[in-house]
Amino acid sequence: MSTIKGKPPIGTASQPGFTGSLDDLLEEIFAGHWAMIGGDLDGVLTFSWPDEEWDYEEAPEGREACEASRWEKFGAMLAAAGFPAPKTVRDLSELYLAWGLASREETPEGTRWSMPAVLPLPGDLLPLDTELSERLDRMRWTMRTGPLVTTLINHLVDDLGEPQDILTSLDRLAAATSQEADDVRLALAELAESGDAQVYRGQEPADVERLEAHRRFRLVMDWEHFHETRIQLRIAGGDA
Repeated sequence: MSTIKGKPPIGTASQPGFTGSLDDLLEEIFAGHWAMIGGDLDGVLTFSWPDEEWDYEEAPEGREACEASRWEKFGAMLAAAGFPAPKTVRDLSELYLAWGLASREETPEGTRWSMPAVLPLPGDLLPLDTELSERLDRMRWTMRTGPLVTTLINHLVDDLGEPQDILTSLDRLAAATSQEADDVRLALAELAESGDAQVYRGQEPADVERLEAHRRFRLVMDWEHFHETRIQLRIAGGDA
């Protein structure tokens, strides 16, 4: 995944204890090391890429063509929303202010920066196509459910030895994993949606969202599918 170089200054400026312009920030905190942001504040914006070798199967056009395509799409979304396309890190910082991702206030001590507790969603700021909206929704769902799934899976693996089929309830799983029943529900919904598990009431498939916390259900795991499609990072005994 690529990102636009030049995002760190706003986040760093918004930390407690700093007052001043972005130029002051880079001099005081980064000691003028412009490479920290991919160039100085008036340097040209570029996309940054992972260090590993370029994946020509995923993006056979290569980095330059891929970056040009991303800028074209990004510029079109900005134009449709009435925003100018940023050309420099300073432009990008001003765009963040216009979007409400940060705010700037002049105080007797100098310029004070801050960020809202809850950031606006991309769809609140730019017109997104269906494919991108679905991708972002999936990423947010995964970030929400990922830790919950990991906790549930650790119980099924470490405590129960990867059972193929168990009779249980949301309350029982919640007690065993020190979670809320609704969190277990989310984890089960993610496993079912991903094809890693099936949930039954009697002989009929059950709607996870409608399960009552105390009602028994049968959880059928497809461990082969789970291990083929997921990467698990497990930490035991304090060592990674």
